[in-house]
Amino acid sequence: MESTRRTVAELVAARWGDHRPGLWFEDRVLSQHEVAAAAAARAALLGDLLPPGAEPHVGVLLDNTPEYPLWIAAAALSGAAVAGINPTRRGPELARDILHTDCRVLVTERTHLPLLDGLDLPGLRLLVTDTEAYEDLLAPYADAEPDPSRAAPDDRLLLYFTSGSTGAPKAAICSQGRLAAAGRSLVGQFGVRPDDVHYVCMPMFHGNAVIADWAPALTAGAGVALRRRFSASRFLDDVRAYGATYFTYVGRAVQYILATEPRPDDRDHALRLGFGTEAGAVDAAAFEERFGVRLVEGYGSSEGGAAIQRTPGTPAGAIGRAAPGDDLAVVDPVTRAECPRAEFTADGRLLNGEEAIGELVNRGPNPFEGYWRNPEADAARQRDGWYWTGDLFYRDTDGFLYFAGRTDDRLRVDSENLAAAMIENILARYEGADAVAVYAVPDPVAGDQVMATLAGTFDAPAFGAFLLAQPDLGTKMAPRFVRVVDRMPVTATNKIHRVRLRREGFRCPDPVWWRPPGESAYRRLDARDVAGLVAEYRARGRDGLLTG
Repeated sequence: MESTRRTVAELVAARWGDHRPGLWFEDRVLSQHEVAAAAAARAALLGDLLPPGAEPHVGVLLDNTPEYPLWIAAAALSGAAVAGINPTRRGPELARDILHTDCRVLVTERTHLPLLDGLDLPGLRLLVTDTEAYEDLLAPYADAEPDPSRAAPDDRLLLYFTSGSTGAPKAAICSQGRLAAAGRSLVGQFGVRPDDVHYVCMPMFHGNAVIADWAPALTAGAGVALRRRFSASRFLDDVRAYGATYFTYVGRAVQYILATEPRPDDRDHALRLGFGTEAGAVDAAAFEERFGVRLVEGYGSSEGGAAIQRTPGTPAGAIGRAAPGDDLAVVDPVTRAECPRAEFTADGRLLNGEEAIGELVNRGPNPFEGYWRNPEADAARQRDGWYWTGDLFYRDTDGFLYFAGRTDDRLRVDSENLAAAMIENILARYEGADAVAVYAVPDPVAGDQVMATLAGTFDAPAFGAFLLAQPDLGTKMAPRFVRVVDRMPVTATNKIHRVRLRREGFRCPDPVWWRPPGESAYRRLDARDVAGLVAEYRARGRDGLLTG
């Protein structure tokens, strides 16, 4: 049954008095009523913690523990906003995320406290959830009841980080109304029922887990089962233990699950649907064959500016067509002209990738709500009356859209959005680097891999040691490929020729070093390696994305 409530606060309050199981985590179970009561207690506490006149922003630096959804629900009730803080960030960059979003309260746990050591975070109140002091702080508010009257649909609820051309991640705004609407839409699309259980195994600092998994469960009154951190080896056991019926995924998660040892009971579960992005048609088919679970690939710009819906008849490998109300087009970002439609071989391989691939734009109205205190980024995202997604697509003659990667300044690596400029700033410290350019090359399965071109001198062991010594190098940032050149190619205006570098990829005339999956050391890429990589792309139908 689709809810007509317009705020997340109303959805939270609606669970008061509902004593069905509502939240599972490890050996704990909370009823729907207990979840609403716990959210109300935290909302009351927050009202006393925030200094007068301060932005009502709460930073959350947690794994997927019950405290994460409880604080989102608490923020909704109190008219505040949660800034999801990414625990893969390090040092000054982590401090920058907390300070940029004007967080006066940071909710964390003991396992993440070392990340905060030495950071200058003036005026920040720290709440450490797995301590007696935290329980003592909450105790006076135990009798609080959820009151949704303080919330309005336009109130900010989420500030979640995405990346862009400036190098510093931008905090996209999601209001209560937009999140509630997303929940309603997915409930209707997938027929979510109150007796469903949504398995949340993707990190909740990402929009995927909150918007596509938690929000529809809250809307329908379904249960939520949390996994602290994604585990492919525990996936099926969790699904069976919690009676999970729905989950979301991003990036390589599906591939990791498929890589686990097959079991005779692989189909012995209640799971009926997975919803996500970048699994790839080959892996989606293999997942359904092995587990009996249909995967639905979707696309939604993190900022809300464009959406693609899968419809009956969507070809293998395609995401779908534009959602109702969106006027989506694939355009050349320089000329603004629409790209030619994709041409395929008889077995579905893309023939004209260099012509057909362009940036996806929305030329119609859209619910983009902007970035927190970043008018330049707002203007870049929504310019000349269009919303520019920063994502590369191609479109077939029937209007179906296919994801092809990110534009040159953005990369998506194993479900993480990264900014090329940020990685460049780190690699520029390498002693042998005269110039550095970082850009995306397609991943054989989904999304991108990081490639860097370095002008100067390169020593593979020294470079590997250098990367390990960088405190702000995130876990997904290390280049998979390093191209070494005497002189960086430039455009007529003397800018680094990133389009040429990306087009040539790892099949280029210069020496390339790489780190094979599962290995930590760089070695010279040879012809046999290239042949093996191309075969892997071809086996997954992504060789059409390769150039060079």
